[in-house]
Amino acid sequence: MHLRDGTVYYLCFIYQDVNKRLSLPADIRLPDGYLEKLQLSSPPFDQPMSRRSRRASLSEIGFGKLETYVKLDKLGEGTYATVFKGRSKLTDNLVALKEIRLEHEEGAPCTAIREVSLLKDLKHANIVTLHDIIHTEKSLTLVFEYLDKDLKQYMDDCGNIMSMHNVKIFLYQILRGLAYCHRRKVLHRDLKPQNLLINERGELKLADFGLARAKSVPTKTYSNEVVTLWYRPPDVLLGSSEYSTPIDMWGVGCIFYEMAAGRPLFPGSTVEDELHLIFRLLGTPTEETWPGIISNDEFKTYNFPNYKPQPVINHAPRLDMEGIDLLSNFLQYQAKKRISADDAMKHFYFKSLGARIHTVPDGASIFSINEIQLQKDPGYRNSSYPDTGRTPCSCI
Repeated sequence: MHLRDGTVYYLCFIYQDVNKRLSLPADIRLPDGYLEKLQLSSPPFDQPMSRRSRRASLSEIGFGKLETYVKLDKLGEGTYATVFKGRSKLTDNLVALKEIRLEHEEGAPCTAIREVSLLKDLKHANIVTLHDIIHTEKSLTLVFEYLDKDLKQYMDDCGNIMSMHNVKIFLYQILRGLAYCHRRKVLHRDLKPQNLLINERGELKLADFGLARAKSVPTKTYSNEVVTLWYRPPDVLLGSSEYSTPIDMWGVGCIFYEMAAGRPLFPGSTVEDELHLIFRLLGTPTEETWPGIISNDEFKTYNFPNYKPQPVINHAPRLDMEGIDLLSNFLQYQAKKRISADDAMKHFYFKSLGARIHTVPDGASIFSINEIQLQKDPGYRNSSYPDTGRTPCSCI
C-alpha cells in the first residue's frame, strides 16, 4: 500500500470515528483540512471526548451557526414559531428551520426548550429528526429534517379520497411513533394532520412537540390564531388536567376517521360546539357510559340534550368492520378505556400488513419491508400512473 493510499485509508477511519463520536449524519461534508486538524488537536480516539471538546468540534464543523444554513421559502406560522424551508451547507440537503423570536414571546423559549429536550432523546423512524440548534440573542432556531408535506396537504392533494390501504399504512406509522413516545412517558398532546409530516416515500413522522410537556393546552397559537379543538378529547374539553397517554389516542381516532371519510369528524368552532358534535354521534354521556360525568360542573353548565348514540358505520362507510372496531376503541369517553398505541398496533385491522411489520427496529422505516408499499390514491386528479395496486402514491 502506498503512503498516500494509507493516509486516505487512515483519514476515512478517522472520518467514521468522528461521525460516531459527534453523532453526525452519514452524509456530512466536513470542512477542508478538518480531519488533519483534528488529528493534532483532539485526544486519542480510544479516550472519551469531553463535553466541551465535543461542542467545540461541532462548532468548528459549522453546527450551531446560522450561516451554515441557506434560508429559502417561508413554510408558515407554527404554534410558537415561523418555519422556513432551508438548505444545509454541511450536507446540501433540504432542512426545515423553525425560528423562534425570543424578544417578542415570553412563552416561546419554554415551549422551544421542551421540544429540544424531548427530541434530543427521541430517535425513531416515525418522529421528525432534530439536526441542529442555533441560539442567538434574538432567536432560537431548530433545524429539522425536511419532509415534503403534512397529512392535511396530502389529503387535500388526494381530493380527500385516500386509498384505504394507504390509510392503514399511515395510521400504523402514527401509532408506531406514538407507542415509542408513550413507552418513554412522553405525550404529544397536539396531534392533528398538520403535525404529521410525510416524505416522498410515504414515511410519516410526528412533529411539533412544543406542547409535549406543557402544563395546559393553550387556546391561542404563537401568531394569535385560535387553536383547533377538532382533535381534543371530551375530558380535556370539560376541564380535565389529568393528562396521560389516552389524551393522544382520541386524536388518533379523529385523524383515522378523517383519512377514511375525507372530512373531519368533529369540526367544532367552540368548546360547546365541539362537545355537541361528539355527543350527537356517540350519545350524550351518562353515569353508565362515563362515571362521574353528572357531577362535572362544566358539563352541567352546558345542559346538553339527551342524544342517542349513532352507528359509526353510517358515517364511515369505507371502513371495514375491523376498522370500525378500532375506531370505536379510540373514541371512548373514559380515558382509561381508550386503546393504547401499543395495543392498537396489534389490532386485527392491521393483519393484512403482515407479521413482519411488528419486528422492524425503531430506527428503521416500515418501508424497509418490500411488501409494504403505498397504492395510488383514487381521489388524486391528473395522475400519470397506471391504475395498478402497487404504484407509489402520486399525491406526494
